[in-house]
Order: sequence, then structure tokens, then C-alpha cells
Amino acid sequence: VVTDHDGKLRMASTTDGVNTSLLYRATEKDEWETILTTNFKESLSPLFFTFDNQNIYASSNIGRDKNAIVIFDLEKKAETELLYDHPEVDVHNLNYSRKRKVLTSVSYTTDKRSRVFLDALSEGMYKSLEEKLKGYEIVFSASNKEEDKYIVRTYSDRSLGAYYFYDVKTDELTLIEEISPWLNEEDLCTMTPIKYTSRDGLTIHGYLTLPKGLAPKDLPVVINPHGGPWARDNWGFNPEVQLLANRGYAVLQMNFRGSVGYGRKFLEASFKQWGKTMQDDITDGVNWLVEKGIADPDRVAIYGGSYGGYATLAG
Repeated sequence: VVTDHDGKLRMASTTDGVNTSLLYRATEKDEWETILTTNFKESLSPLFFTFDNQNIYASSNIGRDKNAIVIFDLEKKAETELLYDHPEVDVHNLNYSRKRKVLTSVSYTTDKRSRVFLDALSEGMYKSLEEKLKGYEIVFSASNKEEDKYIVRTYSDRSLGAYYFYDVKTDELTLIEEISPWLNEEDLCTMTPIKYTSRDGLTIHGYLTLPKGLAPKDLPVVINPHGGPWARDNWGFNPEVQLLANRGYAVLQMNFRGSVGYGRKFLEASFKQWGKTMQDDITDGVNWLVEKGIADPDRVAIYGGSYGGYATLAG
């Protein structure tokens, strides 16, 4: 369900498991009307109402390969403006200031989270924090109504990060709590974004974590496909990966075809391919490591949960 900026419930969705319908009413006294129905290949996800409460901002892949941020006209029952799209990945997140009623940023994930700022004040605040928290991803967890005091969360590939209190007026950042102070980041391993080409020409993105203190040559390797399979791996702290890398194993995680976030064509390339080309994508990752000289071909293991477990059995 979606409420407008006055707290009125005006949008909802229904699904039969395949098709999804978007319902709308102009006021809470009106009957619900179906204004759009999409199948499982296409989607339009309402994010929030425009500030005049007349239309909605949404993430949509209707008529395109990648999800993009659009304005959807509720009376015309159609997209009327493209606000932001990315050539490589889906875009789902649009942020705004509740107090100032302005759009602040678009965020999306390629190898790591990225932002495009739409508001100078928000950009200045983020850049200031970026200087203070170099090497960490920054997430604004909460704020007061005046939007001059924030709770900030950090994380990285080698740390679960910390919570901070940030005062915008004074530009002061105060540590509240470390999430895992017993872990020494210097002892942990770097997760590096990588990509390789599948045997049929797709670009497969992923992450490679190498053990510290060892040359990246002829290493034992653990392949760790993610579950889902309609999910994806992201850059960040992964305790299982760190456990393995700490014990001398290289760990490869790949976003094989069917992983979300890379558009419809990449997703649809996995249909009826669970035991076929999806498995080839995983094997091609192993071959890529062997060709690079990183993996010892006689010491390669695989494990995972959900679809990763299925891939393990198929392997």
C-alpha cells in the first residue's frame, strides 16, 4: 500500500502470483480502480507520491530492459517522464526530503552502491561524511523531523561498521557503537569486484576475496553461488567468506544469469536454464580463475544454500 504526503491511503497492489495489478483511488471515499496490470516480466513499483499528491514516482521496466525512475500519471494511467536510468543496472531507489519536499538522490548498485545527487544540500552533507568516514559505505538510518540530526550506519567488506550520530548544523560526527569491535579489520580480507565473459557472451559480475599474505597464484578456491536464484551478491561484510579466506581459501561469488539487478534480458536468460547455462556461468568463473593462474584446478570446491545448494549438487 502507498499513502500520499498527507497520510491518506490511495494506492495498493494485488497479485495472483503471476500478474500484478496497481489499484488507485483519488480519495479514501472513492472505490478502488485498477489502473495498470503487469506480468512477471514487467513491473511498475510505486515509490511515493509527487509532492502535490497528484501522481507518483515509480521504478519501472515497462517497455525497457532496465528498471528506471519515472513519473507515472494517475489520470492518464501512463508514464509521462523519465527521471533517471542507468545503462548497466536496474534503478529502484529515489530519495527525498520530507521537510523540504525536494528530491535528494537516486541510488543504485553496480559493483558497489552509487548515488546521483539531485539536491545540493544533501550532496554537501554526504560529501562531508564521506571525508570523515573514508573507505566505508554510508547509510542514513534515521533523522529527526527537522532533518538536522541523523543516525548514520557504516559498513565495508572488512567490517560490520558502526552507528554514529551526525549533527548537520555543527558538522559533528559522534560514535554511538561499533557493531563488531572484536574484529580487527587489518586481519580481514578485501572483497574485490570482478567480471568475466560467459561462453555465450554474457558479462558476469561477481566478487573475489583473496587470503591475506599469500600470492594470488595456485590457491585453493571455494565457489559460493548465491541463493534465490532471483537474488544477487553485493559488496560488503560476509562472515562465511571471511572465515574461508582467513584459512587460506580464495572465494568467488558470481552473479550468474538470473541474478536480479541487471535488467530483464539478463534475468530472462535464466528461464529453464537452472541446470544448463546458469551452471555454465559458474563453471566459466572457475575457468576464469584457472586461466588467471589464481586457482589450483585440483583444489576447487563449491557450496551454497538455496539455489547455491542446487548448483552444488549439479556441480
